[in-house]
Amino acid sequence: MNLSTQYLGLKLSNPLIVGAGPLCDSIESARDLQDAGAAAVVMRSLFEEQIEAEIRALSFNIDTPAESYAEATSYFPNYSEYQLAPDQYLRQIEALKSTLTIPVIASLNGARPGGWIDYARRFEAAGADAVELNLYQLVTRAGVLAGEVESDLIEIVRQVCGSVKVPVSVKISPFHTSPANFALALEHAGAAGVVFFNRFYQPDFDLDEMEVLPQLRLSDSSELLLRLRWLAIVSPQVRLSLSASGGVHSSEDALKALFAGAHTVQVVSALLRHGPHLFPRLLDGIRIWMGEHGYSSVDEFRGAMNLRRCPDPSAYERANYIRILQAWRVTTPREEA
Repeated sequence: MNLSTQYLGLKLSNPLIVGAGPLCDSIESARDLQDAGAAAVVMRSLFEEQIEAEIRALSFNIDTPAESYAEATSYFPNYSEYQLAPDQYLRQIEALKSTLTIPVIASLNGARPGGWIDYARRFEAAGADAVELNLYQLVTRAGVLAGEVESDLIEIVRQVCGSVKVPVSVKISPFHTSPANFALALEHAGAAGVVFFNRFYQPDFDLDEMEVLPQLRLSDSSELLLRLRWLAIVSPQVRLSLSASGGVHSSEDALKALFAGAHTVQVVSALLRHGPHLFPRLLDGIRIWMGEHGYSSVDEFRGAMNLRRCPDPSAYERANYIRILQAWRVTTPREEA
């Protein structure tokens, strides 16, 4: 049974990789994940704000840079609250590369062009096999046009891809007007892959304290549906490597993502809940399903349920939307009787 796949030009033993998060902060944890079957690991993100804070701290020789520049930056964590300082992050790449035999993908998270982009080059120098660029931006000002936002993001991608020789994947938001067009623009800017999607953490209100409460909730399988829709739409239209991130908790979830056109499936929340021993269960489930359905390799069914064969994908999606809504009806007690 051949589970191997190509992702970002890297040959992987199977499609399951560890997504960006805290799981690779420990060398021992990363080794356990590799031994359990992970085909690659993505490190937690190094943030634009974190890098800029260090630059300012060095420039002004102070310990609390958040209070030394624009007032809005005080909303961000203090420098000491970040799990890995930029220099520690680079050393962690080196340590993971010296310990693991699977690819190590470093993650860089930002929203605006700036000096922080240079860290992609430093990731490469430290030994990273690829860079995952997480473009997380929530636009709150009404005067900002959507085209301006995407232009800035594409410029970031162009600069990062132009600064390194290792492949760059881009983790995007699901809230673009045309994700397929944006993915194509990223390809033209030099990206080797796209990850669907980053997760927006939704705040709640504390009505007693009159405060906004940031919420961090692990994903569940229901979140996979949005990924399946856009993987199925985008995969026939680009040459990029595609990865599903969010909502993969079972072998069936992973198989669905592959059928939609994903080359890899990123797992985080399920690993945080169940630990590294989840990977053998997921891989065994994939193998069993493939054997029962007569497949000998993942390549045989990847993208088999995308919209390549649909003559009018927009009409297909619109028709299903209408059909689902029209299927709902309210029954009266007399009808039930």
